[in-house]
Amino acid sequence: MTSTEFHPTDMLVARPLARRPILVNYGFSGEFEDEKACSAAIRQGSKSFHLASLLLPSPTRQAARALYAFCRHSDDLIDDPRSGMPALLKLRQRLDLIYAGDPAPFACDRAFARTVRDHQVPKPIVEALLDGFAMDLGGQRYRSLADLKAYATCVAASVGVMMAAVMGVRDSEALARAADLGIAMQLTNIARDIGEDARNGRLYLPLDWLDEHGLDAEAFLAAPRFTPELGKIVRRLLREADHHYRLGHAGIESLPPACRHAIRTAALIYEAIGTQIARNGFDSVSTRASTGLLQKTGLLLKGRHQDRRWSATAMLDSKAPPDPAAAMLVETLSLAGHAIGSVHDRQTDEGKENAVGRLTEILLQLHARTQLEQQERRLLARKKVASLA
Repeated sequence: MTSTEFHPTDMLVARPLARRPILVNYGFSGEFEDEKACSAAIRQGSKSFHLASLLLPSPTRQAARALYAFCRHSDDLIDDPRSGMPALLKLRQRLDLIYAGDPAPFACDRAFARTVRDHQVPKPIVEALLDGFAMDLGGQRYRSLADLKAYATCVAASVGVMMAAVMGVRDSEALARAADLGIAMQLTNIARDIGEDARNGRLYLPLDWLDEHGLDAEAFLAAPRFTPELGKIVRRLLREADHHYRLGHAGIESLPPACRHAIRTAALIYEAIGTQIARNGFDSVSTRASTGLLQKTGLLLKGRHQDRRWSATAMLDSKAPPDPAAAMLVETLSLAGHAIGSVHDRQTDEGKENAVGRLTEILLQLHARTQLEQQERRLLARKKVASLA
């Protein structure tokens, strides 16, 4: 390659995978098994994201599941109390191999390598995720809301913009809204898991807020309990999440039509967790908010149509600048997209028609799953009665 053919983005994007001849692999490429493993990962790891992924067109769904599988696998490694910084170092080495086109022998690595290559996801976006893991391992505390959103950008907005990338989005305003959605979901996670995190010695609430409400961080970690002042902090955090959900919804119309239903459904399900926290009196220490299957089904149906709650401000919201914490992330992917060019073809009207069929299929699956769960509960009840006889 001559100097005139070289571009700085060549340093950022993944190289093609070195594939073994199919004949050497006994007639199989191995990609199908990798996809199955990624599908199992999202099905077991997150009912909400699994449900939403079913609504995506097939190629996008496969890429989204590969993305989720790698992120979830990485997150589980970091959460393992036996891991520590060596696990993060290993993940960074595996990411280097992924972008060199020679992924480690893990299904999620191979599938993710194909995804970042096919959709030209710049390496710094994924590195931001690992930077967030480093914050977790270091037991970092967050002095201000801005500090907390910098963390949320690393662990969640990075995933949001990667999802936008696999849908072919490179417009900076649309990417900013994808980052907003990621930040909103992470703030919801933090609000939901306050008690669980505290019992594990972790605290994500802004220390400035604790000070303002007269709460001592170390005392709370030593004996986590709900107080009215803590409830005010949770309410405040959920208000900030709502702000980012509003911005995120404004960007959904910038996505390919066949992808909007899935993303809107995921957003609505996560928003519903915040609503449940409010119904619990903002107490996330004594109880953990969740959404049931019936509620998810209702939100799936609601997600078919554009959210009208903020229609009056949607145009203005869609043009808002990215949150300062996510600005660099958005700029990195936007500039790389303009230099490289999107490899994604916008979905056709045929995709819209197929989406109706997918929705029907999903509802039937949900109905069958509900019946199976009811049968299992009845069977357990009979066994319990028999054991007491």
